[in-house]
Amino acid sequence: MGKGSKAKMKTIHFNAYFDHMLSKIKLTRDNGQQEYAHDEDNVFANFDRVANCLDISPEKAIMVYLLKHIDGISAYIQGHKSQRENVSGRITDAIVYLFLLWAMIDGEKDLKAIKEPVLKNGQVESML
Repeated sequence: MGKGSKAKMKTIHFNAYFDHMLSKIKLTRDNGQQEYAHDEDNVFANFDRVANCLDISPEKAIMVYLLKHIDGISAYIQGHKSQRENVSGRITDAIVYLFLLWAMIDGEKDLKAIKEPVLKNGQVESML
């Protein structure tokens, strides 16, 4: 788009795109959970392992992963277009890491306000 970009999108189109992006983010998170956490009972297991190995907090471990993608997004915006991972994938991953960090920080408190999910075929069907 460049300097002075005149990018436009109607609200109705953005709302539909936003829902589409959220489903992509959820899929990315679900795939990452299987690939990295290796623990159904702890979505933060890989960050705990990294934190232990590096003697840092799990929150700092998430930040390291997040900043890797922020750095790639920044490089893209500065004009570096040839990267191993496309910028959309980096943005998606960054959002997933932000959600994970948010859940790590506020999740325990918020869980008390959330009802227990009812699963059907591995998907949340309703909340009790």
